[in-house]
Amino acid sequence: MYHSPLAGKTIVLGVSGGIAAYKSVELVRILTTAGALVRVVMTQSAQQFVGPATFQALTEQPVYTDMWQQDEDNSIRHVAWAHEADALIIAPATANIIGKMAHGIADDPLSTLVLAAVCPKLVCPAMNTKMFENSLVQENLARLSSHGFSVMAPGAGFLACGDTGPGRLPDPDKIADRLMKLLTRQDLDGKCVLVSAGPTREPIDPVRYISNPSTGKMGYAIARAAEHRGAKVILVTGPVSISPPENVETHKVMTALEMAEVVLAQAERADIVIKTAAVGDYRCEREAEQKIKKTGDCMTLDLVPNPDILMELGKRKGKKVLIGFAAETEKLTDHAQEKLRKKNLDMIAANLIGPSDSGFGADTNKITCFSCGGATDALGLMSKEAAAHAILDKAAGFLPECGVS
Repeated sequence: MYHSPLAGKTIVLGVSGGIAAYKSVELVRILTTAGALVRVVMTQSAQQFVGPATFQALTEQPVYTDMWQQDEDNSIRHVAWAHEADALIIAPATANIIGKMAHGIADDPLSTLVLAAVCPKLVCPAMNTKMFENSLVQENLARLSSHGFSVMAPGAGFLACGDTGPGRLPDPDKIADRLMKLLTRQDLDGKCVLVSAGPTREPIDPVRYISNPSTGKMGYAIARAAEHRGAKVILVTGPVSISPPENVETHKVMTALEMAEVVLAQAERADIVIKTAAVGDYRCEREAEQKIKKTGDCMTLDLVPNPDILMELGKRKGKKVLIGFAAETEKLTDHAQEKLRKKNLDMIAANLIGPSDSGFGADTNKITCFSCGGATDALGLMSKEAAAHAILDKAAGFLPECGVS
């Protein structure tokens, strides 16, 4: 069973003195909700923006603000916390704390703890644009990167000082997402994963189209999970309302013909192809140039078949791992196994779309995986994030170096 990389982990959050310190409060909420134990270290300047009591209430842990604080067991806190941490985040990281970390200065609780920590470290700069762009700050960030720190690029926009440009602390959910990648096994490093997601729209006239209820959630979850596991990810997506994952090459399409063109072209680069997109089987033979007016009479649409993208991928498969999806209303096993065989797939992930807790729009899914070797694995009801990792586990097992055929 998949568990979030943050579940059960001890995360130390270092907060330095910038106006963006208020965002760290939301970051704590996200991390604790994901199951992490969060400990907060604050510089003296940070306490001018957010009080330690706020973090203590949210984490149910003492907040480290004084180098001379000692725990009840007489342990030295900056050493004990550094040794127990699974990861260290500095957010916001001001120019001052960045300079200290880059040159090994240890004169406050946070900089001292950083020197003692051997866990993954994520630095999230936040400051005035001119300060961020200063060559000294850039040199310090480069120095941190060369010493194994992960440095997250700041956001750009209107800053509290009135300037506009880079220097904003990234959104807390993006920081948490980056942290999850740092704590996720990199078993797909060096691999390219192509994921198709979402619905297609087949136009009837300028204002109407034929489509389906796919939201893209399953495909986007797979793309995000693959990126976390080190893969180069290509996402080909139909029209959806959710944002693509960070650090994913995204191609947006509308129709089945567009989806076919992009997927077949990009598949040449991929080691693993996972087709979750709900592609329309038919399109109108001719799209009306003007809006069709209501007449009260019956209307007939002449439909022609769209290309079978998965069938074509199967013909070109070679050594690629090819995984399809099947959303069914009945006879799940029969239909899934027929599709698996006819389209030359390594595996097909199938689900029934009737229940409200699986299929289109839901945040959970109940998938059964059918493999070309005859194996069947009913995954049970789980979050789409968990299902994504389960599918990637199986996909990785089909790679040539794993010896599975």
